[in-house]
Amino acid sequence: MKKRTRDTALPDLTPMIDVVFLLLIFFMVSTVFKKDELALLLNLPKTEKGETIQKKEKNIFIELSKSEIALNGKKQSLSTIEDALKVITKKTIPIDLRIDKDVKYDRVIMLIGKLKKYELTNVSLITDE
Repeated sequence: MKKRTRDTALPDLTPMIDVVFLLLIFFMVSTVFKKDELALLLNLPKTEKGETIQKKEKNIFIELSKSEIALNGKKQSLSTIEDALKVITKKTIPIDLRIDKDVKYDRVIMLIGKLKKYELTNVSLITDE
């Protein structure tokens, strides 16, 4: 007589792998990819070590390129941006400046001068990490 050996029963992993891949695809498709509201394509300068800032209130985003300027994702002219800065009543609101690294220094100083004119001093310069 032959000696009986007991085979160990292993669970079939194929259905579990299928379910995992379906869940992965579901979460990838249903995720909302939030994009910052940026109007200008800028070539930002790089930093070695950046500092993260906690956002407690809504920031104002100003983008400055060689020839254009944008406020909160909308292209503006210099006169209309000055009108928009006049309207701001809360002087401590955070302002994020995204300035292209090829922008001439006098344009940056002109923008900072307008911010200073309306006492908007809570300014952060945004760079690429």
